[in-house]
Amino acid sequence: MGEWPVIRYGALLVFCFLMVIFASQSVLSQGASIESLVLKVGPDGWTMKDAPEMFTRETLFEHIDGQADLFIQYGFEKSVFAVYQKGNSSEDRIDLDIYDMGNPLKAFGVFSRFRQEGGSAGIGLDSSLGDRYAIFYKGKYFVVLQATDANASTLKLLANEVESRILDSSAPPKEIAYFPKSGLKPGSIEYFPDGLLGYQFLRRGFKASYEEKGESTTEVKTESNDQDFNLFLSIFENSHEATNALKLFKQHLLEKGRVTGVTSTQFGPDAVTGVDPYHGKTIVTRRGSCLLGAVGFEREKAGEGLLVELTNEIKRQSPKDEN
Repeated sequence: MGEWPVIRYGALLVFCFLMVIFASQSVLSQGASIESLVLKVGPDGWTMKDAPEMFTRETLFEHIDGQADLFIQYGFEKSVFAVYQKGNSSEDRIDLDIYDMGNPLKAFGVFSRFRQEGGSAGIGLDSSLGDRYAIFYKGKYFVVLQATDANASTLKLLANEVESRILDSSAPPKEIAYFPKSGLKPGSIEYFPDGLLGYQFLRRGFKASYEEKGESTTEVKTESNDQDFNLFLSIFENSHEATNALKLFKQHLLEKGRVTGVTSTQFGPDAVTGVDPYHGKTIVTRRGSCLLGAVGFEREKAGEGLLVELTNEIKRQSPKDEN
């Protein structure tokens, strides 16, 4: 009988030790704290001016009043801000903002609203670099650097230093890979947390811009022969919600635009074609819990062709989401 307290106490010690290990592993897997991502000393003699400032959902407007609502809409949780200077110059500075958006999808979403069209600068999961700015996202973080003077090389060095401290190795949102590459305008894929295409019934989803090549009947090619149109992917909780949204889209076309003829049989019996009053020629169809479509094209061949590619890629990568 006298052995029991010793055995139970030893088991308790082992249990507590294991809990500490599991908690430590959980913290490490989530990466470093947002404050630890800020460098005290940057490249090329740039140093942090003052202690970093922290902002929350309640105080973000004090820092970026005109853009705070957008960040909160995307799921902003907290951020840290720091200023770097070179030497004693009070005018030559680089501002660093690191935003914790909660997950990679939301981080990509806010990144997609700020980046410029064009190729990636090779920082994080995606990035954009100019003479006076650098932005990128990695994991749940969206990072912005802004310089008072043109200094692209230092901005990229500092961005790479911050990126190396972000331990989150999460992949980009899978939906990005659904969109066809042919004709896709670089840097044009965007994610919206709600109101895709400006319509509340579409809720959240992705939009990408494509260049439609015109077919000129003359030897002289004008700028009017080429124009952009969009593919979109709207995501719902289930197929019932997606079906209701398709009905609302058709009702919208009937009331404010025009519903036209039958689409290709590749889109199924639920597909709707017409002319949207704001976006032009439109094709919309449903695949499982998603609506996908093309808007703003001139030639049906262009819109239908890329929409078929988008549909097939969704079927290939998400075969379970077909009912």
